[in-house]
Amino acid sequence: MSFIESLRVSFRSIKANGLRSVLTMLGIIIGVAAVIAMVAIGEGTSASVASQINGLGSNLLIVSPGQATQGRISLGAGSLNTLTLADAEEIAQKESVSGVAPSVNGRAQLVWGSNNYSTSLEGTTESFPEVRNVQVAQGRFFSNFEVKKQFNVAVVGTEIVTNLFGGSNPIGETIQINRIPFTVIGVLKSQGSSGMTNNDDRVLIPVTTAMSRLTGGKYVNSIYVSAASAEQMTQAQADTAETLRAQHNLRPSESDDFRITSQSDILSTAQAVSGSMTALLSGIAAISLIVGGIGVMNIMLVSVTERTREIGIRKAIGAKKRDILRQFLIEAVTLSLLGGIIGILLGIGAALAVSKLAGMETAITISPVLYAFLTSTAVGVIFGVYPARKAAQLKPIDALRYE
Repeated sequence: MSFIESLRVSFRSIKANGLRSVLTMLGIIIGVAAVIAMVAIGEGTSASVASQINGLGSNLLIVSPGQATQGRISLGAGSLNTLTLADAEEIAQKESVSGVAPSVNGRAQLVWGSNNYSTSLEGTTESFPEVRNVQVAQGRFFSNFEVKKQFNVAVVGTEIVTNLFGGSNPIGETIQINRIPFTVIGVLKSQGSSGMTNNDDRVLIPVTTAMSRLTGGKYVNSIYVSAASAEQMTQAQADTAETLRAQHNLRPSESDDFRITSQSDILSTAQAVSGSMTALLSGIAAISLIVGGIGVMNIMLVSVTERTREIGIRKAIGAKKRDILRQFLIEAVTLSLLGGIIGILLGIGAALAVSKLAGMETAITISPVLYAFLTSTAVGVIFGVYPARKAAQLKPIDALRYE
Protein backbone atom coordinates (compact mmCIF):
# COMPACT_ATOMS: atom_id res chain seq x y z
CA MET A 1 0.00 0.00 0.00
CA SER A 2 1.42 3.40 -1.00
CA PHE A 3 1.77 6.36 1.36
CA ILE A 4 -1.11 8.21 -0.34
CA GLU A 5 -3.39 5.20 -0.01
CA SER A 6 -2.39 4.82 3.66
CA LEU A 7 -3.28 8.47 4.17
CA ARG A 8 -6.69 7.96 2.55
CA VAL A 9 -7.41 4.98 4.78
CA SER A 10 -6.37 7.04 7.81
CA PHE A 11 -8.82 9.82 6.98
CA ARG A 12 -11.59 7.28 6.35
CA SER A 13 -10.95 5.69 9.74
CA ILE A 14 -10.95 9.09 11.48
CA LYS A 15 -14.16 10.11 9.70
CA ALA A 16 -15.87 6.81 10.53
CA ASN A 17 -15.19 7.41 14.22
CA GLY A 18 -15.75 11.18 14.23
CA LEU A 19 -16.74 11.77 17.85
CA ARG A 20 -14.06 9.48 19.19
CA SER A 21 -11.45 11.17 16.99
CA VAL A 22 -12.47 14.65 18.20
CA LEU A 23 -12.32 13.57 21.85
CA THR A 24 -8.90 12.00 21.18
CA MET A 25 -7.59 15.22 19.64
CA LEU A 26 -9.02 17.42 22.40
CA GLY A 27 -5.96 17.21 24.65
CA ILE A 28 -3.65 18.13 21.78
CA ILE A 29 -5.96 20.94 20.62
CA ILE A 30 -6.10 22.47 24.11
CA GLY A 31 -2.35 22.05 24.68
CA VAL A 32 -1.30 23.60 21.37
CA ALA A 33 -3.83 26.44 21.62
CA ALA A 34 -2.76 27.24 25.19
CA VAL A 35 0.96 27.21 24.33
CA ILE A 36 0.49 29.52 21.32
CA ALA A 37 -1.76 31.91 23.24
CA MET A 38 0.57 32.02 26.28
CA VAL A 39 3.68 32.62 24.16
CA ALA A 40 1.90 35.31 22.12
CA ILE A 41 0.77 37.11 25.28
CA GLY A 42 4.20 36.72 26.90
CA GLU A 43 6.13 38.00 23.87
CA GLY A 44 3.66 40.83 23.36
CA THR A 45 3.96 41.88 26.99
CA SER A 46 7.75 41.69 26.83
CA ALA A 47 7.85 43.84 23.67
CA SER A 48 5.42 46.33 25.20
CA VAL A 49 7.46 46.62 28.40
CA ALA A 50 10.68 47.04 26.39
CA SER A 51 9.09 49.78 24.30
CA GLN A 52 7.81 51.59 27.38
CA ILE A 53 11.15 51.35 29.20
CA ASN A 54 13.03 52.60 26.14
CA GLY A 55 10.50 55.43 25.96
CA LEU A 56 11.40 56.62 29.45
CA GLY A 57 14.27 58.61 28.04
CA SER A 58 17.57 58.32 26.23
CA ASN A 59 20.48 56.82 28.22
CA LEU A 60 18.48 57.17 31.43
CA LEU A 61 19.64 56.58 35.00
CA ILE A 62 17.11 56.60 37.83
CA VAL A 63 18.38 57.60 41.26
CA SER A 64 16.17 56.63 44.19
CA PRO A 65 16.66 56.78 47.97
CA GLY A 66 18.26 53.79 49.67
CA GLN A 67 16.62 51.51 52.18
CA ALA A 68 16.47 52.05 55.89
CA THR A 69 16.80 49.27 58.46
CA GLN A 70 15.09 48.96 61.80
CA GLY A 71 16.27 46.33 64.21
CA ARG A 72 18.23 44.65 61.38
CA ILE A 73 15.03 44.47 59.35
CA SER A 74 15.11 46.12 55.93
CA LEU A 75 12.24 48.55 55.41
CA GLY A 76 12.56 48.33 51.63
CA ALA A 77 14.02 50.46 48.88
CA GLY A 78 13.04 54.11 49.04
CA SER A 79 12.31 54.03 52.77
CA LEU A 80 15.04 56.63 53.42
CA ASN A 81 14.69 60.34 52.57
CA THR A 82 18.13 61.25 51.27
CA LEU A 83 17.81 63.02 47.90
CA THR A 84 17.56 66.81 47.58
CA LEU A 85 17.40 69.47 44.88
CA ALA A 86 21.00 70.34 45.73
CA ASP A 87 22.00 66.76 44.86
CA ALA A 88 20.39 67.15 41.44
CA GLU A 89 22.17 70.46 40.82
CA GLU A 90 25.57 68.94 41.65
CA ILE A 91 25.00 65.91 39.42
CA ALA A 92 24.08 68.23 36.53
CA GLN A 93 27.59 69.76 36.66
CA LYS A 94 29.26 66.54 35.51
CA GLU A 95 30.50 66.35 31.90
CA SER A 96 29.17 62.81 31.49
CA VAL A 97 25.64 64.06 32.25
CA SER A 98 23.49 65.89 29.70
CA GLY A 99 20.42 66.53 31.83
CA VAL A 100 18.94 66.06 35.30
CA ALA A 101 15.31 66.15 36.44
CA PRO A 102 14.46 65.74 40.14
CA SER A 103 10.97 64.50 40.91
CA VAL A 104 8.47 64.52 43.77
CA ASN A 105 5.19 62.70 43.34
CA GLY A 106 1.89 61.94 44.96
CA ARG A 107 -1.85 62.11 44.40
CA ALA A 108 -3.83 65.26 43.67
CA GLN A 109 -7.47 66.25 43.52
CA LEU A 110 -8.19 68.51 40.55
CA VAL A 111 -11.22 70.78 40.35
CA TRP A 112 -12.37 72.76 37.31
CA GLY A 113 -15.75 74.36 37.56
CA SER A 114 -18.10 71.66 38.82
CA ASN A 115 -15.82 68.85 37.65
CA ASN A 116 -13.65 66.92 40.09
CA TYR A 117 -10.90 64.44 39.17
CA SER A 118 -8.22 62.49 41.08
CA THR A 119 -4.88 61.98 39.34
CA SER A 120 -1.13 61.53 39.81
CA LEU A 121 0.92 64.62 40.64
CA GLU A 122 4.58 65.04 39.74
CA GLY A 123 6.75 68.02 40.56
CA THR A 124 9.84 68.39 38.38
CA THR A 125 11.99 70.90 36.48
CA GLU A 126 12.19 72.33 32.97
CA SER A 127 14.64 69.52 32.04
CA PHE A 128 11.98 66.83 32.41
CA PRO A 129 10.85 66.71 28.73
CA GLU A 130 14.42 66.18 27.48
CA VAL A 131 15.47 63.73 30.20
CA ARG A 132 12.28 61.64 30.16
CA ASN A 133 11.59 61.86 26.41
CA VAL A 134 8.29 63.69 26.90
CA GLN A 135 6.71 65.96 24.29
CA VAL A 136 4.16 68.73 24.61
CA ALA A 137 1.20 68.45 22.22
CA GLN A 138 -0.41 71.81 23.06
CA GLY A 139 0.91 74.94 24.74
CA ARG A 140 4.32 74.72 26.38
CA PHE A 141 6.27 73.27 29.31
CA PHE A 142 7.22 75.43 32.28
CA SER A 143 10.54 77.31 32.20
CA ASN A 144 13.53 77.49 34.53
CA PHE A 145 12.33 80.95 35.64
CA GLU A 146 8.93 79.52 36.58
CA VAL A 147 10.61 76.73 38.55
CA LYS A 148 12.88 79.13 40.44
CA LYS A 149 10.05 81.56 41.22
CA GLN A 150 7.64 78.76 42.24
CA PHE A 151 4.95 79.65 39.70
CA ASN A 152 1.54 77.98 39.96
CA VAL A 153 1.55 76.54 36.45
CA ALA A 154 0.63 73.04 35.32
CA VAL A 155 1.03 70.74 32.34
CA VAL A 156 -1.61 68.02 32.10
CA GLY A 157 -1.93 64.63 30.41
CA THR A 158 -4.54 63.74 27.80
CA GLU A 159 -6.62 61.71 30.29
CA ILE A 160 -7.13 64.87 32.34
CA VAL A 161 -8.18 66.80 29.24
CA THR A 162 -10.82 64.14 28.60
CA ASN A 163 -12.03 63.51 32.15
CA LEU A 164 -11.76 66.98 33.70
CA PHE A 165 -12.23 69.31 30.74
CA GLY A 166 -14.53 67.09 28.67
CA GLY A 167 -12.14 67.24 25.73
CA SER A 168 -12.15 71.05 25.45
CA ASN A 169 -8.94 73.10 25.15
CA PRO A 170 -7.54 73.53 28.71
CA ILE A 171 -4.77 76.04 27.85
CA GLY A 172 -5.15 79.15 29.99
CA GLU A 173 -7.78 77.59 32.26
CA THR A 174 -7.43 77.81 36.03
CA ILE A 175 -7.76 74.57 38.00
CA GLN A 176 -7.61 73.82 41.70
CA ILE A 177 -4.92 71.34 42.70
CA ASN A 178 -5.58 70.33 46.30
CA ARG A 179 -7.49 73.65 46.64
CA ILE A 180 -4.60 75.76 45.28
CA PRO A 181 -5.20 77.57 41.94
CA PHE A 182 -2.93 76.68 39.00
CA THR A 183 -2.94 77.87 35.39
CA VAL A 184 -2.78 75.15 32.73
CA ILE A 185 -0.05 76.06 30.23
CA GLY A 186 0.41 72.81 28.32
CA VAL A 187 -0.89 69.36 27.39
CA LEU A 188 1.47 66.39 27.14
CA LYS A 189 1.57 64.22 24.04
CA SER A 190 -0.06 60.85 24.72
CA GLN A 191 2.36 58.13 25.86
CA GLY A 192 -0.03 55.43 27.07
CA SER A 193 0.47 53.13 30.05
CA SER A 194 3.80 51.93 31.45
CA GLY A 195 3.25 48.91 33.68
CA MET A 196 0.93 50.03 36.50
CA THR A 197 1.35 53.72 35.59
CA ASN A 198 -0.77 55.62 33.07
CA ASN A 199 1.54 58.31 31.70
CA ASP A 200 -1.44 60.20 30.27
CA ASP A 201 -3.15 60.46 33.65
CA ARG A 202 -0.89 62.92 35.49
CA VAL A 203 -0.32 66.61 36.11
CA LEU A 204 3.18 68.12 36.12
CA ILE A 205 4.06 71.25 38.10
CA PRO A 206 7.35 72.97 39.07
CA VAL A 207 9.15 70.89 41.71
CA THR A 208 9.72 73.96 43.89
CA THR A 209 6.01 74.75 43.88
CA ALA A 210 5.15 71.16 44.74
CA MET A 211 7.61 71.05 47.65
CA SER A 212 6.68 74.43 49.13
CA ARG A 213 2.90 74.39 48.65
CA LEU A 214 1.77 70.79 48.32
CA THR A 215 4.12 68.17 49.78
CA GLY A 216 5.77 70.40 52.36
CA GLY A 217 9.00 68.36 52.34
CA LYS A 218 12.62 69.14 51.51
CA TYR A 219 13.42 65.81 49.87
CA VAL A 220 12.67 64.54 46.37
CA ASN A 221 11.46 61.02 45.58
CA SER A 222 13.85 60.42 42.71
CA ILE A 223 16.33 62.05 40.34
CA TYR A 224 16.32 61.23 36.63
CA VAL A 225 19.77 61.52 35.05
CA SER A 226 20.43 61.47 31.30
CA ALA A 227 23.95 60.43 30.26
CA ALA A 228 25.62 62.50 27.54
CA SER A 229 25.81 59.40 25.31
CA ALA A 230 25.37 55.63 25.44
CA GLU A 231 29.16 55.28 25.69
CA GLN A 232 29.21 57.47 28.80
CA MET A 233 26.51 55.58 30.72
CA THR A 234 29.03 53.83 32.96
CA GLN A 235 30.92 57.06 33.60
CA ALA A 236 27.70 58.96 34.30
CA GLN A 237 26.66 56.31 36.81
CA ALA A 238 30.05 56.46 38.53
CA ASP A 239 30.01 60.29 38.58
CA THR A 240 26.48 60.30 40.00
CA ALA A 241 27.43 57.87 42.77
CA GLU A 242 30.59 59.82 43.61
CA THR A 243 28.68 63.12 43.73
CA LEU A 244 25.95 61.75 45.98
CA ARG A 245 28.42 60.16 48.41
CA ALA A 246 30.22 63.50 48.69
CA GLN A 247 26.91 65.39 49.07
CA HIS A 248 25.75 63.04 51.82
CA ASN A 249 29.13 63.04 53.60
CA LEU A 250 29.40 59.27 53.51
CA ARG A 251 32.62 57.74 54.82
CA PRO A 252 34.40 55.05 52.75
CA SER A 253 33.21 52.40 55.21
CA GLU A 254 29.56 53.46 54.88
CA SER A 255 27.28 51.97 52.24
CA ASP A 256 25.34 54.09 49.75
CA ASP A 257 22.13 55.68 51.02
CA PHE A 258 20.81 55.77 47.44
CA ARG A 259 20.31 53.41 44.55
CA ILE A 260 21.10 53.98 40.85
CA THR A 261 19.21 51.95 38.25
CA SER A 262 19.85 52.08 34.52
CA GLN A 263 17.43 51.46 31.67
CA SER A 264 19.22 48.22 30.82
CA ASP A 265 18.83 47.01 34.43
CA ILE A 266 15.08 47.66 34.34
CA LEU A 267 14.73 46.10 30.89
CA SER A 268 16.73 42.98 31.82
CA THR A 269 14.70 42.45 34.98
CA ALA A 270 11.37 42.98 33.23
CA GLN A 271 12.27 40.65 30.36
CA ALA A 272 13.59 37.98 32.75
CA VAL A 273 10.34 38.05 34.73
CA SER A 274 8.24 38.02 31.57
CA GLY A 275 10.29 35.18 30.08
CA SER A 276 10.02 33.09 33.24
CA MET A 277 6.25 33.57 33.43
CA THR A 278 5.84 32.69 29.75
CA ALA A 279 7.97 29.56 30.16
CA LEU A 280 6.04 28.51 33.28
CA LEU A 281 2.62 29.00 31.70
CA SER A 282 3.72 27.33 28.46
CA GLY A 283 5.10 24.39 30.45
CA ILE A 284 1.80 23.97 32.26
CA ALA A 285 -0.07 24.18 28.96
CA ALA A 286 2.30 21.64 27.39
CA ILE A 287 1.11 19.03 29.91
CA SER A 288 -2.09 18.89 27.85
CA LEU A 289 0.02 17.72 24.91
CA ILE A 290 1.26 14.76 26.94
CA VAL A 291 -2.30 13.99 28.03
CA GLY A 292 -3.35 14.26 24.38
CA GLY A 293 -0.56 11.91 23.36
CA ILE A 294 -1.71 9.32 25.88
CA GLY A 295 -5.23 9.72 24.47
CA VAL A 296 -3.92 9.05 20.96
CA MET A 297 -2.12 5.92 22.15
CA ASN A 298 -5.20 4.62 23.96
CA ILE A 299 -7.52 5.17 21.01
CA MET A 300 -5.03 3.54 18.63
CA LEU A 301 -4.82 0.50 20.92
CA VAL A 302 -8.62 0.31 20.85
CA SER A 303 -8.50 0.66 17.07
CA VAL A 304 -5.98 -2.20 16.80
CA THR A 305 -8.28 -4.41 18.87
CA GLU A 306 -11.36 -3.50 16.82
CA ARG A 307 -9.54 -4.06 13.51
CA THR A 308 -7.76 -7.29 14.42
CA ARG A 309 -9.60 -9.30 11.73
CA GLU A 310 -8.88 -6.57 9.16
CA ILE A 311 -5.18 -6.81 10.03
CA GLY A 312 -5.33 -10.61 9.69
CA ILE A 313 -6.97 -10.39 6.25
CA ARG A 314 -4.44 -7.84 5.03
CA LYS A 315 -1.55 -9.99 6.21
CA ALA A 316 -3.11 -13.08 4.67
CA ILE A 317 -3.21 -11.41 1.23
CA GLY A 318 0.41 -10.29 1.43
CA ALA A 319 0.69 -7.16 3.58
CA LYS A 320 4.05 -7.01 5.35
CA LYS A 321 4.75 -5.93 8.94
CA ARG A 322 6.09 -2.58 7.73
CA ASP A 323 2.84 -1.94 5.81
CA ILE A 324 0.72 -2.47 8.93
CA LEU A 325 3.19 -0.47 11.05
CA ARG A 326 3.12 2.42 8.59
CA GLN A 327 -0.68 2.34 8.34
CA PHE A 328 -1.30 2.72 12.08
CA LEU A 329 1.58 5.14 12.56
CA ILE A 330 0.16 7.39 9.83
CA GLU A 331 -3.24 7.29 11.54
CA ALA A 332 -1.71 8.33 14.88
CA VAL A 333 0.31 11.15 13.29
CA THR A 334 -2.73 12.30 11.28
CA LEU A 335 -4.82 12.54 14.45
CA SER A 336 -2.07 14.50 16.20
CA LEU A 337 -1.46 16.82 13.24
CA LEU A 338 -5.16 17.58 12.83
CA GLY A 339 -5.34 18.38 16.53
CA GLY A 340 -2.21 20.52 16.22
CA ILE A 341 -3.55 22.51 13.24
CA ILE A 342 -6.88 23.13 14.97
CA GLY A 343 -5.00 24.10 18.14
CA ILE A 344 -2.79 26.54 16.21
CA LEU A 345 -5.84 28.25 14.71
CA LEU A 346 -7.61 28.40 18.09
CA GLY A 347 -4.43 29.68 19.80
CA ILE A 348 -4.00 32.49 17.27
CA GLY A 349 -7.69 33.32 17.60
CA ALA A 350 -7.43 33.37 21.40
CA ALA A 351 -4.38 35.66 21.27
CA LEU A 352 -6.16 38.08 18.93
CA ALA A 353 -9.27 38.00 21.14
CA VAL A 354 -7.22 38.79 24.25
CA SER A 355 -5.54 41.66 22.41
CA LYS A 356 -8.86 43.12 21.27
CA LEU A 357 -11.05 42.50 24.31
CA ALA A 358 -8.55 42.90 27.16
CA GLY A 359 -6.41 45.57 25.47
CA MET A 360 -3.24 43.50 26.04
CA GLU A 361 -0.50 43.56 23.44
CA THR A 362 0.19 40.16 21.86
CA ALA A 363 2.87 39.08 19.39
CA ILE A 364 2.19 36.08 17.14
CA THR A 365 5.46 34.85 15.63
CA ILE A 366 6.34 31.88 13.46
CA SER A 367 8.51 30.17 16.11
CA PRO A 368 5.74 28.94 18.47
CA VAL A 369 3.61 27.92 15.46
CA LEU A 370 6.45 25.76 14.08
CA TYR A 371 7.12 24.45 17.59
CA ALA A 372 3.47 23.45 17.97
CA PHE A 373 3.40 21.80 14.52
CA LEU A 374 6.58 19.80 15.13
CA THR A 375 5.48 18.88 18.65
CA SER A 376 2.16 17.58 17.34
CA THR A 377 4.05 15.43 14.83
CA ALA A 378 6.39 14.15 17.54
CA VAL A 379 3.46 13.32 19.82
CA GLY A 380 1.85 11.30 17.03
CA VAL A 381 5.06 9.39 16.32
CA ILE A 382 6.03 8.78 19.97
CA PHE A 383 2.61 7.72 21.20
CA GLY A 384 1.68 5.95 17.96
CA VAL A 385 4.69 3.63 17.77
CA TYR A 386 3.52 1.16 20.43
CA PRO A 387 0.01 0.58 18.99
CA ALA A 388 1.46 0.41 15.46
CA ARG A 389 4.07 -2.19 16.50
CA LYS A 390 1.42 -4.18 18.32
CA ALA A 391 -0.69 -4.24 15.16
CA ALA A 392 2.29 -5.15 12.97
CA GLN A 393 3.30 -8.08 15.21
CA LEU A 394 -0.12 -9.78 15.11
CA LYS A 395 0.05 -13.22 13.52
CA PRO A 396 -2.39 -13.67 10.60
CA ILE A 397 -3.85 -16.92 11.94
CA ASP A 398 -4.50 -15.43 15.39
CA ALA A 399 -5.93 -12.26 13.91
CA LEU A 400 -8.35 -14.16 11.65
CA ARG A 401 -9.60 -16.20 14.60
CA TYR A 402 -10.34 -13.05 16.63
CA GLU A 403 -14.04 -12.42 17.28
